[in-house]
This record gives sequence, C-alpha cells and structure tokens, in this order.
Amino acid sequence: MERFCGNALLSVAAVILLYLFLWKQRGGNLVITLLVTFTTLEYEQAFYIYHNYFRGYKEIFFAAAIILIFVVLLWRLFRWITRYFKEVNQGIDALLAEDTAQIHLSAEMLPFEKKLNAVKQTLTRQKQETALAEQRKDELVMYLAHDIRTPLTSVIGYLNLLDEDPDMSAAERAKNVHITLDKAYRLEEMINEFFEITRYNSRQIQLAKEPVDLYYLLVQLSDELSPVFAPHGNSVVLNMDENLTVRADPDKLVRVFGNILRNAAAYSDPETEITISAEETAEQVRVSFQNQGDHIPAEKLSLLFDKFYRLDKARVSDTGGTGLGLAIAKEIILLHGGSIHAESGGHSVTITVCLPRTA
Repeated sequence: MERFCGNALLSVAAVILLYLFLWKQRGGNLVITLLVTFTTLEYEQAFYIYHNYFRGYKEIFFAAAIILIFVVLLWRLFRWITRYFKEVNQGIDALLAEDTAQIHLSAEMLPFEKKLNAVKQTLTRQKQETALAEQRKDELVMYLAHDIRTPLTSVIGYLNLLDEDPDMSAAERAKNVHITLDKAYRLEEMINEFFEITRYNSRQIQLAKEPVDLYYLLVQLSDELSPVFAPHGNSVVLNMDENLTVRADPDKLVRVFGNILRNAAAYSDPETEITISAEETAEQVRVSFQNQGDHIPAEKLSLLFDKFYRLDKARVSDTGGTGLGLAIAKEIILLHGGSIHAESGGHSVTITVCLPRTA
C-alpha cells in the first residue's frame, strides 16, 4: 500500500509539472534549448517548431504524457506483483528442498512466509514419521522371523526326533510329545499377540465398557498370577480403596494389569513385593505398579511401551516374552482415552496407568 500510494503521488506530481511547463507555457524556453542543443537547428527554427508543433498540439502531448505516466505506473505495479509471485515460487522450491532451513520472504509476504514454514515443518515431520514407520516395519519383520523361528525350530526338531526313532520308549516319546506341544502352544501364543497388536493399531478392537470394581479385579488377578510370582518369591501388596471403581472394559483391563504384573515379576528382585496403589481425582483414576529392581535410564523408559522392546535385549523366545506385553497395554489404555507411563528411581520401577472416571 505504501508503494502504491508513493507511485500515485509521483504520478500526480509528474502530471502537475507537465501541466505547468506545457499548458501554462513555462516550458517553451526549455524545449527550444533542448532542440538547439541536441540538433543542428538555429534558434529561430527551433522556436518555429516549438510554436507550431509543441504549442499547436499541446493537448496531444499532454494526453500522451499522462498515458505514459499511467503505463509506467502499471509497469511498476505489475513488476512488484510478479516479484511477489517469484518469491512464492522460490518459497515453494525451498519447501521441497531437502533441508531444514527457514523460508524467508519480503516483509509484505510475512503471512505466506509463516504458512510456508509451517507446511515445511509438517512435511519434515511427516517424512520423519514415514521413515520411522518404515524402520519399525523392517524391525517387525526381523523380530517376527527371530521370535517365531525359535519355537518353530524346536517343534521341528522334536518331531524329527520322534520320526527318526520309531523304537523310542513310550515314556521318552510321551516326554518329547509334551515338549513339542508346549513349544507349539508358545508359538500359537506369540502369533496371537502379533495379530492382537495389529488389531489395536488399526483400531479394530471394540470396547465393552461397564462399571469395574478395581480392587476386586486386582485381588483376583494377583491370585491367578501367583504361579508367576512364586519362582522368585515375589508377592503382591494392594494399597488402595476397596470401593474404587472405574468405567472400562474389564477383560481388557485384566490384559493390561496382567501384562504389567508379568513384566514386574520378570524384572523384580527375588523375595520382594510388588506394590499396587491407586488414587482418584474428579477426572481420573491412577493405578500404580511398583517393583524393586534395577534402575532404568531415562532414555530407556520411553521405549518400554514400544513394540518388541526388551530391556535385556536378549531375544530368547523360550525365556522372554515377545516384547509386546507393555505395547498391548498401552494400546488398550489409549483406546480407553487414558495414558500410561513409567518412572524409575531408588532401585525401583513404577508403571502408572491413568484412566478417565467416565468415558
């Protein structure tokens, strides 16, 4: 707007000057002097030309001057406009560039500059997310191949043993069949977990919410999992209100809390307690599971709920899980509209589940 107004004022000033010099007959001497200076004309001849042509057709000259000024003004305006288009074009080129540099435009183009930078940040973030998704897909294939291969190899090995030794004693044969069946069940469990996490990711799981008595649910679950705690002498202690309830899918909550307790049992010190505590606010219920065990660095805490992540990095399917337990727990809690996170300090690890009171 400043440039447009400035050019308009310059145009008005030019028209006024032309009017004063030509219309008011104040520019005659200047025209004659220019004709004498830049041509071979004498003064009288120059005066004659001025009087007959310039003075005689002053309206034409004045109109031509106005048109010329108007054309120059339009030219300057279109030049500015095309310059802005060029800036936008350069901004788009910078948008597609493989870098993180900020896009800079002229002051008049500040709104476009902000939008282009916002789009560039979005594209960069999407590109990073796509690369991460591709990496996780590759990891998924690798982990599937590794985790399935171990029990499958055992199944094939024991079946070959049974096939190659027809004279095997009944007791030995029964023992090998039992081991093979255990390996096959383990393989089935792993495949079911793989399918389950895929269903949660694609939001194909439907929740059947109802009022859930958290205290009763956790007491019952702790009793059912007592064989899991027994080998290391662990026990569960509940520190919560017996009347605490939440609206959720009870079967899915059993899966969440069961996965957390199994994880706690796997990484707890022997002969220690796993403490379950809960508190409620006006908006949510917080359930915490604390076990005594090695400190987990902050950079690893955020990875606990990633698919296939294991703290020990030992992908031995016979002894460790698939690394999907906490990932499935996270997906279920997110499906409920809640959150889950882990903390570590003082030789303890705490996993906290937050659930909305009503949903």
